[in-house]
Amino acid sequence: KQHIEVTRDVAEKFNRKFGEVFRVPDASVKEAVAVLPGTDGRKMSKSYDNAIEIFGDEKATRKRIMGIVTDSQPVEAPKKDLDKNIPLQLYKAVASAAQARALEERLAAGGYGYGEAKKELANILMEYFAPFRAKRTELARNLDYVDQVLRDGAARANTVANATMTKVREAVGLR
Repeated sequence: KQHIEVTRDVAEKFNRKFGEVFRVPDASVKEAVAVLPGTDGRKMSKSYDNAIEIFGDEKATRKRIMGIVTDSQPVEAPKKDLDKNIPLQLYKAVASAAQARALEERLAAGGYGYGEAKKELANILMEYFAPFRAKRTELARNLDYVDQVLRDGAARANTVANATMTKVREAVGLR
C-alpha cells in the first residue's frame, strides 16, 4: 500500500503541473488482511523471521504454525481476547465466515486448546493454498514457459510504457 501511496503522490503532482497524463491509482486492501500477525504476534514479515512460508516444505510450514505464540491458558479454559488470538486471526484470513465463527466459538467455549486450533489452521492453510502450491510446482518444472510468459508480458508492458512516455514527453515539452 505504501508503494501505491507514493505512486499516487507522484501522479497527482505531475498531473497538477503538466495536465492529466497519469491515472491516479487506488489501493484495494481488505481490512481483515491489511496486517496479518506473524508467528510471534508482530506484523508478519520475512525480515522479522515470523512469516509462514506458504510455498515452503509442508512439514516445515506445519511446524512453524505449531510454534505460533499463544498464552498459557489450559485447554479446558474458555479463551479470552480472541481478537488478539494469532491462530484465529490467521484462520479468519482464509476461512469462510462460518468456519471462522465455528473456530471462535470452540475457543470461547473452552475444552478446545491452542494446539488443536493450530492444527486446524495448518490444515486450512494447506487446503487453501494447495492449488497455488500445485501451480508453482508445475511452473517450476516448465521454466521455458515461464520465460516466454515473462517476455510476452514485458513486450505488452513496453507498449503501454512507450505510449505513456510519449504523453509525458509531450506534456513537459520534450516533443
